[in-house]
Amino acid sequence: MIEYRYIAKDLGGQELEGVARAATESDLLGWLTEQGLTPVSIEKPASRARVLKHTLGRRRIRSSQLAAAFWQLTTMLGGGITITEALGAIAEDITSDRLRKILERILQRINQGGSLSDGVSEFPAVFNPLVRALIVAGETGGDLAEALGRVARHYQTRDQLRRKVVKALVYPIFVITFVLVVVSVLMIFVIPRFREIFQEMGGKIPAFTQTFMNVYDGLVFNIHYIIGASALLVVVATAFHRRTQIGHHFFSRTALAIPLIGRILKQAFIVRFCRTIATLLSGGVPVLEVFGIVTDMTSNDVTRSAVTQTRARIVEGSGIAEAMMESKFFPNMVIKMVQSGEKSGSLPEVLDKTAEYYEEQVDASVTILVSLLEPALIMIFGVIVFITVLALYLPVIELSNIRD
Repeated sequence: MIEYRYIAKDLGGQELEGVARAATESDLLGWLTEQGLTPVSIEKPASRARVLKHTLGRRRIRSSQLAAAFWQLTTMLGGGITITEALGAIAEDITSDRLRKILERILQRINQGGSLSDGVSEFPAVFNPLVRALIVAGETGGDLAEALGRVARHYQTRDQLRRKVVKALVYPIFVITFVLVVVSVLMIFVIPRFREIFQEMGGKIPAFTQTFMNVYDGLVFNIHYIIGASALLVVVATAFHRRTQIGHHFFSRTALAIPLIGRILKQAFIVRFCRTIATLLSGGVPVLEVFGIVTDMTSNDVTRSAVTQTRARIVEGSGIAEAMMESKFFPNMVIKMVQSGEKSGSLPEVLDKTAEYYEEQVDASVTILVSLLEPALIMIFGVIVFITVLALYLPVIELSNIRD
């Protein structure tokens, strides 16, 4: 059966718009005629959904906005309000135009006979597979409010992790920006002025100053080549990463091999891995489907391969912990916790605790990274300023010594 969107006129000449399923357009035409309607146009709604996805789905909606919307849905459904009334009320009050239009589109889909999961599925760029799977499980199990609560917690924890990372990076970014501004001011305004002073002074300037000025001249006169080469390198590296399997795999491995940063990336993945599996299993999603969803939630080839191998072993009949061990990627602590959860029958709860532990590890690792970056950046800034001041004032100092 194919889903079609139609526009038809009733006996009074009023236009009606709707969605109906039929094997062919001819069958839909026959059904409309039986209903006493005159067809005006028939089209597959996929094209419209694609337009909506491009115009709305690609525009980023913050996790905090999605978390707030799903918490409101959870509260309203728990209070006995229907899903259509809840969506309508949220869409009226929400401040994000993009999210409001998406909710209005989902509400329209439900009013036309679809389900919440059908509406959400039209925006895969906004609602990831985890969200869609939880909603389907909630609709199937008859506890949609609880499923939406899990979705809200998913977006809330994701937003909290993002805020921690942003907060940790604010100071290093500020220092780097400040250093770049100071260096730019020195190169554009200060050093050229001192060059004029050296020319007016005449005579030979110290070797250190001469070397500094040669380096400065090399940078200034070749800045367009440096910028062009850097831009070309970025473009080539990006194309190598995105368009070739070898490049994507190389950068995936390299990212995890970077000291400290690689550890943070792996720990962050373990958090998402444990939290996602716990959330989906609690929502009644089958294990194999859970691992399929987790596979789609990571773009790193190394982590994706580990999850894929784990899923393949589970299909062959292995336990989750045993399959994870054979992938040789997951830390022993995670494997032991999964073993404990499988034996006790409380795997979701155990994975939640594991995710909380690794969230603390991510916080600690980020704190260490920032504590190392701060003095390193300050030291680099100090060295740049010291070399510049020393090179510029050495001729002045030597001249004053000669006069004395």
